[in-house]
Amino acid sequence: MRVAEAVGRALAASGVDHVFGVVGSGNFHVTNALIAAGARFVAARHEGGAATMADAYARTSGRVAALTVHQGPGLTNALTGITEAVKSGTPLVVLAPEATEPRSNFHLDQEALVRAVGATTVRITSARDAVERTGGAINTAVAGRTTVVLALPLTVQSEEVPDPTAAERLGPPPAREPVEPTDADTAALARLLADARRPVFVAGRGARGPAARDALTALAERYGALLATSAVARGLFPDDPWSLGVSGGFASPLAAELVQGADLIVGWGCALNMWTMRHGRLIGPRTKVAQIDDVPSALGAHRPVDLGVTGDVERTARRVLETDTGTHQGYRTPETGAAIAARAHWRDVPYDDDSTHERIDPRTLSIVLDTLLPAERVIGVDSGNFMGYPSVYLSAPDENGFCFTQAFQSIGLGLATAIGAALARPDRLPVAALGDGGALMGAAELDTVRRLGLPMVVVVYNDDSYGAEVHHFGPDGHPLGTVEFPPTDLAAVARGYGFETLTVRSADDLKGVGNWLAGPRSAPLLIDAKVTRDRGAWWLEEAFRGH
Repeated sequence: MRVAEAVGRALAASGVDHVFGVVGSGNFHVTNALIAAGARFVAARHEGGAATMADAYARTSGRVAALTVHQGPGLTNALTGITEAVKSGTPLVVLAPEATEPRSNFHLDQEALVRAVGATTVRITSARDAVERTGGAINTAVAGRTTVVLALPLTVQSEEVPDPTAAERLGPPPAREPVEPTDADTAALARLLADARRPVFVAGRGARGPAARDALTALAERYGALLATSAVARGLFPDDPWSLGVSGGFASPLAAELVQGADLIVGWGCALNMWTMRHGRLIGPRTKVAQIDDVPSALGAHRPVDLGVTGDVERTARRVLETDTGTHQGYRTPETGAAIAARAHWRDVPYDDDSTHERIDPRTLSIVLDTLLPAERVIGVDSGNFMGYPSVYLSAPDENGFCFTQAFQSIGLGLATAIGAALARPDRLPVAALGDGGALMGAAELDTVRRLGLPMVVVVYNDDSYGAEVHHFGPDGHPLGTVEFPPTDLAAVARGYGFETLTVRSADDLKGVGNWLAGPRSAPLLIDAKVTRDRGAWWLEEAFRGH
């Protein structure tokens, strides 16, 4: 058995069940070996799309995924998606063939490239260490919650491994061991909570999952805390009457007011960064701040904290529950409860509909879609001026119903995000929410949606511009010719890929969505929504105030 085959078999034996990529000469044999060993291969049309699909699949499924690329340009094409995965702490293994001959067109300093974006390199140097290093790459990805590039030199791939059965003896990597908080930190956190009169919990990426959610819900009830999330954990508390939804730029006016009125904010697996705390403006002058994270370097990384606790979110919450058995009303007064029920969420906030004969208000578009689409959905959102509308108006059934790839803030990742999430949750209707810029940037993956037979709804908030730049620079009188474009018929583009389509200029035009949902859904649906463009999104105006 050759190295390429042994590596593919070792990855499958370690639990890799999905591999995304574009196949060329250098990764042909290792990819086929993975497929032969039982993994599903998802062919993308661009390595950047493949990387983002793998990232979204891993974060939505909770399992490590693999990305396979050609040597040289295959890796550089995938770099933006890899960077997003690194910044998101996604366990991902990248199969990266390596041209070691300096005169090769494909040669580059691969390790330096990988290091520059924060990923880790594991290199297979001989047939003797191929299986061991492959297992080590998987272990590192899982234990370190990171992206590992497994370098496969072309000169090594064809070598014969000394033990052909070694790959089959590998098993899934051990789960990451939860970090226990210290007794002193647990007691200090319990004291802060007991003294608080208006506590707010903000749960982030580290709190995703039913075990952490249940522990936080119980602890919040004990101390009368209100519940909020960062954008990436949206949906974590979907039915809780004390949930404020997302904190930060996407927060409703009442949610922002209540967070700002807290006397204690506790970040649970949450960075409390500029987005979640609106550059710190949601933290009152006398508010105390506590942060819980199982990575010590994360504590206080974005703002000073009064208490930093190194610990797993669930374990820490459970320990505090055991420490203090008293109950506290906290922020959960009848008046606060009535206010949350009436106007904590964006659907409850009145607005003046800006729709015209030619363009639909993105709020109206999002609200009508939320009503029409099934509740069991998984939403992937691209980046841009538009992204707040689907992020706050399209409801998510839980934290695995919303995939938010914004750690690197690149546009063009939304469609591939929705594909990866859809494959992780085939029981749910996949919805991709894109701007026109991101839709065109990732348009090649429309073919992947159609080829895979995904019953996806792709919604394009089409303002014929890079709206963030238009609304950032336009008010100051700067020329906008570089960021505005002639109208594009995205519905026609999608029909070329085999989609059913709707061009939407008014709420009445959305009736076709119901017809599509009631039909066989034999083809995916793309909605080219011509949205109003006269004003910038509220969340972006808020974000730019800090620049």
